[in-house]
Amino acid sequence: MENDKIDWENLRMKAQEAATMAYAPYSNFPVGAAGLTDSGEVVTGCNVENASIGLTLCAECGMISDLHRRKAGRLIAAVASNPEGEALAPCGRCRQILIEAGGKELIVDGPGGPKSIVDLLADPFTVDDLNERDRTNP
Repeated sequence: MENDKIDWENLRMKAQEAATMAYAPYSNFPVGAAGLTDSGEVVTGCNVENASIGLTLCAECGMISDLHRRKAGRLIAAVASNPEGEALAPCGRCRQILIEAGGKELIVDGPGGPKSIVDLLADPFTVDDLNERDRTNP
């Protein structure tokens, strides 16, 4: 889907709503995420912190869980937001999770506006790389 046909305002609103459900008692930084799928569904998630910090789940993780739980297809657009509705840049871990769920065609909104996931994740590693490795290393 072309970037100009994505209802970014609706996705940002859904991410903003999801951020209000976040569990963020340690950082006080609630985040929500929303994604549009190739089936036209909107999936959402929120961050869930943990006292160990390393076990904290980013909002994008919850969104991807929702994507798979609902068998909603592939992501074509995604955004993370704070409760004020400001688009946030995904962390490196989430960029890798996002490309797995949407492929190199995925568009991700952020502080600088919507961009290709490939622009956010230089030289991405995808399932295609695993398949290539299997063909060259029998």
